[in-house]
Amino acid sequence: MSARIIAPGRCGVVSRRGTLLIGWTLALLAAAGFASLGRWQAGRAVEKEGMLAAADAVLAQRRPVPLAAADDASRASRYDWAAGTGHFLATRPILLDNQQHDGRVGMRAYAAFRPDGGAPLLVDLGWQAVGGDRAPPKVDLPTGARELRGLLSAPPSPGIRMGEALAAQGDIVLAVRLEPAEAANALGLPHLAPRVLRLDPALPIGYTRDLQLFANTLTPDRHRGYAVQWYGLAVTTLVIALVLTFRRSRR
Repeated sequence: MSARIIAPGRCGVVSRRGTLLIGWTLALLAAAGFASLGRWQAGRAVEKEGMLAAADAVLAQRRPVPLAAADDASRASRYDWAAGTGHFLATRPILLDNQQHDGRVGMRAYAAFRPDGGAPLLVDLGWQAVGGDRAPPKVDLPTGARELRGLLSAPPSPGIRMGEALAAQGDIVLAVRLEPAEAANALGLPHLAPRVLRLDPALPIGYTRDLQLFANTLTPDRHRGYAVQWYGLAVTTLVIALVLTFRRSRR
């Protein structure tokens, strides 16, 4: 039988090179993913800073537009100070769950309001705490003609859309996110304006209120903090890959 001679170490060299190639491919993919998440968080910080600046400018001037402006789809993501008269509709109030105020968890009440000469919109009546039994708080709807004023803005950020947004529970509608189209269906209305009215806290109706934009979502500073963490993970991944590569080369 003829003997086959295999060059010693050949398979080992190929194996080490293959391992390095696979390792660096995975490391680069992971670092790119972490960096992409960092860029997204940094972009959200800039976006929210712009939102804060726009809202601050409106609140500083407080030049009122009609409440009917809430139905202007071209300004669905903008801010306006609005004022006008109308009346609350005889529909069930909507309670938005998992809303924080001063570190406490509660629900925020919304009610449908029809301004004179405009489409119905949701009005933020304010926040109420909930007890350990998670029983929804009672909401008293104002009656008769009302003069309202406040900040028109998009509904609170929905976060991750999972499951049904709203569910009728007796004389209220419980919501995990507020979407005007779904809210209109739940209240039996043909249409609701895309913006909601955040009542001026000085008005003597409703419950605990303020005009903070990001009370229940991440602030720009928090987004920047997460961006730094993601960028740090990207750099750490590359450093670990370099250290492992040099250790292998010395063996």
